[in-house]
Amino acid sequence: MEMRQVQDQMGRTVVVPKHPRRIVSIVPSQTELLAYLGAPLVGRTRFCIHPDSIVEVQRVGGTKKLDFERIAALNPDLIIGNKEENEQSDIEALEQLYPVWMSDIVQIPDALAMIHQVGDLVQAQSKAKELIKKLEISLESIRSKASRFEGMKVLYFIWKNPWMLAGKGTFIHEVLEWSGFTNACADVRYPELGNPAPAADLVFLSSEPFPFKSEHEAEIETLIPNSKALVVDGEVFSWYGNRLELLETYLDELAERIALKKA
Repeated sequence: MEMRQVQDQMGRTVVVPKHPRRIVSIVPSQTELLAYLGAPLVGRTRFCIHPDSIVEVQRVGGTKKLDFERIAALNPDLIIGNKEENEQSDIEALEQLYPVWMSDIVQIPDALAMIHQVGDLVQAQSKAKELIKKLEISLESIRSKASRFEGMKVLYFIWKNPWMLAGKGTFIHEVLEWSGFTNACADVRYPELGNPAPAADLVFLSSEPFPFKSEHEAEIETLIPNSKALVVDGEVFSWYGNRLELLETYLDELAERIALKKA
């Protein structure tokens, strides 16, 4: 098998097949992207649920609890992971046996760079470039409409028991700020909700990783006084592959929901 050296987003030099044929993806957003690019996927985590056709691909555990025996049985020639989504110890164990390419995504340009690099990894450069061009147009349009959310302070909840937020230094924070919102959480990464809670105009309850439902909205409005709570699509705010194509339309719909909630 012909091999080549590439650099991943963690700055690591990785020797990968020039034409990978058995890819295991251990990050949902990147699994969806690989399917979009037509890559030869043989393994994915149980959280990799898009597109629908992915159900035919073998599951290899969860993003943070991988099944090493199942991975070995698939005989992968390339594994694609992410610094935040996957456990360092798991990655260190995998890279002793297989080529492992890692993404590291915090800002929107990181996501576009990842799409470019993954497209190159799987010899789908043209399709990756087309997707990036579409995303750049859409992201610029989102920027041009950011004033509609100007001054709206948002707390973005990702978990309950304990209540946890998306803070600075996360991709969710970048998407919120890019869209025009102000993240009311001043802490970094994923802190627990403090006491007293930060003031916010809006509270977004993410549909993942905790499956918030509409019945949680009243509960959180009591917890965060003078706020309006809405359940939002966590995949749109946190998935950094081709699902970014949905962001502009979703924000247009969200603007209408916010207007109705405040009426």
